Amino acid sequence: MNLKKYFTLTRAGIIEALQFRLSAVVMVIGNLLYLIVVYFLWQAIYRSAGTDVVNGMTFSDTLIYLVLATALFNFMEMYTVWEIGRNIQSGKIVLDLLKPIDFRKYMFWSYSGTFVTQFFFTFLPTFIVVAAVTHGAIHMGTNLLFFVISVVMAVSINYSIDFFVSTICLFTESIWGINIMKQVIVLLMSGATIPIAFFPETLKKVVYCLPFQSIYNAPLSILLSDGSDLKKIASILGTQLLWCIGMMILSKLFWKVSLKQITVNGG
Repeated sequence: MNLKKYFTLTRAGIIEALQFRLSAVVMVIGNLLYLIVVYFLWQAIYRSAGTDVVNGMTFSDTLIYLVLATALFNFMEMYTVWEIGRNIQSGKIVLDLLKPIDFRKYMFWSYSGTFVTQFFFTFLPTFIVVAAVTHGAIHMGTNLLFFVISVVMAVSINYSIDFFVSTICLFTESIWGINIMKQVIVLLMSGATIPIAFFPETLKKVVYCLPFQSIYNAPLSILLSDGSDLKKIASILGTQLLWCIGMMILSKLFWKVSLKQITVNGG
C-alpha cells in the first residue's frame, strides 16, 4: 500500500483544519458550557443519592469519565455521514468514485488530518488538565499504551458505522433524520453521555453485545484502569478487534451492494 498518497490527504486535512481556527474556538467554548452543565447535573444526582459511591463510581470518577468522553468524541467525530450525504445529493459522488483511490479509504484519510489537529487542540489539553487537577486519578503506565491501541480500533469502528449509515443515503437521498438518530444511539449506547455502569443490568448486557460501547467506553475503561488486569484489558481489546473487523466487512459489503442503486440528481 502506497502510504505517500494517504499522508498527502492527511497533510491537506491538517492545513484545511487550521484555516478555520475560529470554529475551533467556538467548539471549545461550547464544550466548556456543556461540561459545566454536566458538572452541576451529576453533582445534583450524587447529592440526591445520599452516598459518595453510585454503581461503583464516585462523583470524581463519573466527572473524569464524562470529561474525557467528551474530549474523545471531539477527537474521533468525522461527520462522514454529512459529507457523503451532501455529495450524493449534489452529484459530486460521481467525481469521487472516479478518483484513482478506493472511495472508503479516500474519505477516511481525508478526515485523518482533522484527527491530528483535534488530538492536539482538544483531547491532549483536556487529558493533561484532568491528569493534573485530579492528582494521579489517571494512572500513568502501560494502560496508556493499551489506551492508544484501543483508540485506534475505536476510530475504525466509529468510521465503519458512519460509512454504513451514510450509505443509506443512496436509497433515501436524505440523511438528516437518519444521522440524528445514529448520533443519539451511538452517544447513548457507547457510554459517552451516561456511563454504562449506570445502565440497568438488562440494558447493560444488551449494550455489551453491540459495537457502540467499543467506541468510547472500551478505551476509557482501559485509560482509567491501572493496567494491571491484563486479562480484562485483553478481553476489551479482543472484543474491539472483532467489532473492528466485523463492521469493516459489513460496511464494505453494504456499500458494494448499495452502489448499484445510485441515482444522481445534482449537476
